[in-house]
Amino acid sequence: MSSLQYPWPDTPQPGTTLEVAPGVRWLSMPLPFQLDHINLWLLEDDGGWTIVDCGIGDQRTRACWDEILKAAGSINRVILTHYHPDHAGNAGWLCERFGVDMWTTQGEYLTAHAVRSSSAGYTSEAVLSVFRKNGLDAERTAVMAKMRGNNRYAELVPDFPHSYRRIIEGDVVRIGGRDWRAIIGHGHAPEHLSLFSEELNTVIAGDMLLSTISTNVSVWSIDPEGDPLRLFLESLARYRELPEDVLVLPSHGKPFRGAHVRVAQLEEHHQSRFSELMKSLEQPKSANDLLPILFRRPLDAHQTFFAMGEAIAHLHYLYYAGKARRAVGADGVMRYARA
Repeated sequence: MSSLQYPWPDTPQPGTTLEVAPGVRWLSMPLPFQLDHINLWLLEDDGGWTIVDCGIGDQRTRACWDEILKAAGSINRVILTHYHPDHAGNAGWLCERFGVDMWTTQGEYLTAHAVRSSSAGYTSEAVLSVFRKNGLDAERTAVMAKMRGNNRYAELVPDFPHSYRRIIEGDVVRIGGRDWRAIIGHGHAPEHLSLFSEELNTVIAGDMLLSTISTNVSVWSIDPEGDPLRLFLESLARYRELPEDVLVLPSHGKPFRGAHVRVAQLEEHHQSRFSELMKSLEQPKSANDLLPILFRRPLDAHQTFFAMGEAIAHLHYLYYAGKARRAVGADGVMRYARA
């Protein structure tokens, strides 16, 4: 297979579903961001359904769910791929509504609670402190601080279950008479969950393998010296272990076949970024200095927030690989140069 294949040209309208494999239905929910939708999944499950991911917790999304649930009937459980608000926002609401358990990995469960309560270093102030040390100017820092003054995550995830069923690497989750094997990935989220059905030759990939955009991989305040891009690329390579023609169900974009091709494309994308950064590091530069190299378009404050995390992640990758050196200047800003 030399290119991606998209079996379904049209995304289902909000409030409707489309079968993409036996007992697997695709639904799309709106998002109030530039990335304006998320794909969610219903798996037929012994007279009811298992929900995989659930959209942000706002009235518009819940109205879409109401339409879906009229036709779906009973819900047996909710599975989360990871803690991000577009995936976890309605977990508490759905679990309470149907009296069911939420299934996910421990890292995602605990992180959701930490972010909702602004604990364990999950605060905007802590993130902006990391960004300032990597060159973010005072003006944009102030704009971001104002924009993110409240806990935006808690607004989008208004409640969250206080217990869960834990899934770990290699676990087999039995859903509707079919086995789905857990594949845990890192870099985008602490313990991102994907699920592979050998019988259906289908993988619910979450945000780990997207068809048209690259997954956000950032350095955040709780692990300011981390190397998440290395973790992500190592996790991404594992999708080559799946059949070449596996049906990939991503959280954004359309379902596709050609997983091996897409892995290679994403690896090439990041290698290209590394090469461009290395050319720019003849003189010491901060992550903020390098935003125009990595992102060739104007960035608003919301986009800059994520772009800074990605820029730092790319520089950390080069530093830990021995390709770049770094030093803190008299102004307290970390700058990188070619080793």
